[in-house]
Amino acid sequence: MQDAVLFDAREDGIAIITLNRPSTRNALSTEIRAGLFAAWDRFERDPALRVAILTGAGEKAFCAGGDLKEMTETRMAVPPRDMMPVPGDNIELTKPTIAAVNGVAFAGGWMIAQACDLCVASTSAQFAITEVKVGRSSPWAAPLIHMIPQRIMMEIVLTGKPITAQRAYEIGLINRLAEPGQLMSAALALAAEILDGAPLSVRAARDMVMLSTEMGRSAALQAARDASEHVYRSEDAQEGPSAFAEKRRPQWKAR
Repeated sequence: MQDAVLFDAREDGIAIITLNRPSTRNALSTEIRAGLFAAWDRFERDPALRVAILTGAGEKAFCAGGDLKEMTETRMAVPPRDMMPVPGDNIELTKPTIAAVNGVAFAGGWMIAQACDLCVASTSAQFAITEVKVGRSSPWAAPLIHMIPQRIMMEIVLTGKPITAQRAYEIGLINRLAEPGQLMSAALALAAEILDGAPLSVRAARDMVMLSTEMGRSAALQAARDASEHVYRSEDAQEGPSAFAEKRRPQWKAR
């Protein structure tokens, strides 16, 4: 089961998590799901890792979704909430995550890409919420309303038809497009831009976005102010302006 999901902890603070079952289009089998739980837990617990990139092995699929063969064999009805790790639902991550989507991201594949904070996609990628095609449902897609317009979301979930990476970029589902051979380079470049920021400030910025999607305007403003106070009082808050004034790169200490 260990090789179903690969984990590469790089020295620069980036973790690359790879779904490694290209022969089954990286479908969310039992072993893939267990591997993802372990990978996200390892990333969250390691203080040296600051950004994670989630991708799929092979060129055809990021993740084709749930393992329909497994679902048939188990006669699955309502999926248990802990069936697979979904950041913001049944697991909590406090550090930025990037989906690097190569090939198809269908159903559960869309779900795990959507659950990442940012998304870079190959120009050959395709996205679809296909549950209406197989008699299933997609309650996990509810947070999508914070990412794309309502009428576009309605069409996607009602028809189950795939959209291209270009269309996904146009509607704001993904952040950056890359040629297939440049996908990981583009994801690493985005991760590097995040790493340039002060660690405490990055965390506070991420918290602010998450709080804003959960609360009304006034409550989100107050919660964000509270979450940011320790940043303003940190050593890094003094280091940043000093480095700017002295025309040098800041030396972040995350304290």
